[in-house]
Amino acid sequence: MTDEGSPVPPHAALREAAAVPFPLSSAAASPPTPKPTSARTATGRLVGVDLARGLAVFGMYAVHVGPDPEVGGPLGFLLEAARGRSATLFGVLAGFSLVLIMGRRRPRRGRPARRATTRVVIRAVMLIALGYALTALDTSIDVILSFYGLLFLLLLPLYRLRAGTLALLAAAGALLLPQILYAIRVALDEGSWGDTLISADPLARITGTDGLVELLFTGEYPALTWAPFLLAGMAVARLDLTRPGVRAKLALTGTGLAVLGYGLSWLALRLVPGAVSLIASATDGGSASSAWWSDAVGDPYGGASTPLAWLLVAAPHSQSTFSVLGSTGVALLVLACCLTVVDRMPRLTRVLAPVAAVGTMALTVYALHIVALWLLTDVWSVPAADSDTMAALPMLLAFIAGAMLLAVLWTARFRRGPLESLVHLAEFPARRVR
Repeated sequence: MTDEGSPVPPHAALREAAAVPFPLSSAAASPPTPKPTSARTATGRLVGVDLARGLAVFGMYAVHVGPDPEVGGPLGFLLEAARGRSATLFGVLAGFSLVLIMGRRRPRRGRPARRATTRVVIRAVMLIALGYALTALDTSIDVILSFYGLLFLLLLPLYRLRAGTLALLAAAGALLLPQILYAIRVALDEGSWGDTLISADPLARITGTDGLVELLFTGEYPALTWAPFLLAGMAVARLDLTRPGVRAKLALTGTGLAVLGYGLSWLALRLVPGAVSLIASATDGGSASSAWWSDAVGDPYGGASTPLAWLLVAAPHSQSTFSVLGSTGVALLVLACCLTVVDRMPRLTRVLAPVAAVGTMALTVYALHIVALWLLTDVWSVPAADSDTMAALPMLLAFIAGAMLLAVLWTARFRRGPLESLVHLAEFPARRVR
C-alpha cells in the first residue's frame, strides 16, 4: 500500500469516508492521508475491508437461501466453507471497525473520545433494536445484530489497548471462554436460576425472548465465545497495514490458526476414545466424522445432555476453542487476501467493485435479505426451492445480483445506504457531548 501503487477504481461506492456499513464503518476515524493509496481511497476508506465485508454478506446469503452443501463438488465445498465462517468474518471486521471509529493508530482522548464513545453506544443500541425487530419476523434466520450490539458495549472500554495486548486477550478468550460457556450451559439446564434471571430481565419481557441470557450464553452467537473474534479484529486494526510484510504475516497467522484449530480437532476426535460415537449419539446421528470442520454434525446443545467430548468439535457455531481458532484463522486469511488484491491487482479490484460497494452498505443489504425472505415465505407463500439440489442456486444468485445492483445504483447517488443514513442521523446527540 504505497503512494506509487495503482489507483483505486473510481467507483462511487468507495467515496464516502463516514459511511456506516454493517455493523460499523470501515472509514478511518482519523483524517485521511493527503494522497490515496491502492488500498485506501482519498477519503480514507480501507477498500479491502469493504471487499471482505461484501464477501461476508454473500456468505450469509449462501447459508440462508443457497443450496445445501450436500450438493457436493466445488460449489458444495464453498457453501460449506461459508457456514458459520461468514458470520465470524463479520465479527472480526466489527472489531476492526470499532477501533477505526475510536481512533485507529492514535486512540481518541478527551472530548473526541467521549463523542466517539457516544456514537458507538448509539449504534450498539440501534443494532440491538434492529436485531430484535428482524427476529420478530420469525424467519428461519438467526439474526446476529443484537449479539453484535451487546459485544460493542462490552468491548468498547478496551479500544485503547495495543495490538499485542488485544491479541493476547483474543487468544486467552479462545482458550478459556468456550469451556466456561459449556459449564454455564450445563448449569442453566440443571438449575432454575436461568429462568429467574430471564423473568427479572426487562429486555426479555420487552422482546419476548430470553434476553441477556440468550445474548450472553444460549443464543446462536453467544457474546461469551464471540468476543475473541472482535478482539482479533481490534488487534488487526491497530497494525500498520501499509508496512511491507504485514499483510503476509497476517495471512500466515490466519493460515496457522486455521490449521491449528481444525487440525487439532481432527486429531483429537480420532485419538480420544469414544469421542466420535458420543458426539454422534448426542446429535441424533449427525455426521460426527466431519465434526472437525462441518456443521453437518448438527447441534447437540441441550445443556447437561451435551457430552464433554463436544469441546473437541470445530464445526461452525460449536462454540469450542477449536472452532474459535479455526474460524478466526479463516477470517484473517480472507481479510489479508482482500487487502492484497486491492493493493496489487487493480484490474481485479475494478471487477470486484460491486462487491466492495455491498460492503459499504452491508447493514442495509443484510436486513433487506431477511425482509425479502420473510416476504417470499410468509407473506407471498412462495414455495421454497429444494435446498438439497441445485434448485436453490438461482435464488442465491438472484439475492447476490440484487444486492450488487442496489449497492452500485444507491452509492452512485447517495453517500450512505438507507439504514446507514438512519444510524448517522441517530448519532446527532453525540455532537452535543462536551
